[in-house]
Amino acid sequence: MRLGTALGLLAALVLVVGLVTGCAARAPSGASMPDTHVVQRNETLYRIAQRYGLEWRDLASRNAIGAPYVIHPGQELRLRGSARSTPPSAPQRSPTQTASPGSSSSGDGGDTGSSSSSSSSPSSPPSDPGGWRWPADGDVLRGFSNSGTRRGLAIGGERGDNVRATRAGEVVYAGGGLVGYGRLVILKHDDRFLSAYGHNDELLVSEGDQVQAGDTIARLGSSGAERPMLHFEIRVDGTPVDPARFLPDR
Repeated sequence: MRLGTALGLLAALVLVVGLVTGCAARAPSGASMPDTHVVQRNETLYRIAQRYGLEWRDLASRNAIGAPYVIHPGQELRLRGSARSTPPSAPQRSPTQTASPGSSSSGDGGDTGSSSSSSSSPSSPPSDPGGWRWPADGDVLRGFSNSGTRRGLAIGGERGDNVRATRAGEVVYAGGGLVGYGRLVILKHDDRFLSAYGHNDELLVSEGDQVQAGDTIARLGSSGAERPMLHFEIRVDGTPVDPARFLPDR
């Protein structure tokens, strides 16, 4: 056998062994995986699925959790077994409990929220955590409205302009699977706050990435729109709120 061929086969074998070993180290065996997982503060679907060696979209589907895949502390997720027909219930938030934005995973379509869209405000007024930044430099083409399915700001600009994270957070969705939003990024900032960025031409982040306020996460475009623009939402407990309540004056 030629030396070059032998070395090639050896390299391939090492790669395969490394992949198998890596997967085995990350994913618990069927015997050790519990049937359910109770969501803890600051967890996301992506991280929970990664912990148990699952695909996060399968985990969302098994628990009837739709885009933008918001989860709340105290919810009991099924890791295996029969699928749910309705999302798991979450403990009621105490009126005296300190507000902190809540959810755990991601989405891109006619409406980015899985919570009831009939409610125009979150269950309790959120305290402003501060540190918000404008996600793009263009003019506001359309302000916030509670009517319609996409409740956010339309921000103009040129194709290829930077789209920036409005606050630090984790990328819980990056893709083009939600009709009407084109290529979409969703960030989870804490237990209550999400932000969504739609109609991008190019996504520069992946699910699970950690970003800081002001980081460039996408390039502005017209995917799912008639002209280059950014569709921008801020959600509290899964419900869209007017971003102008949080963004600084400019």
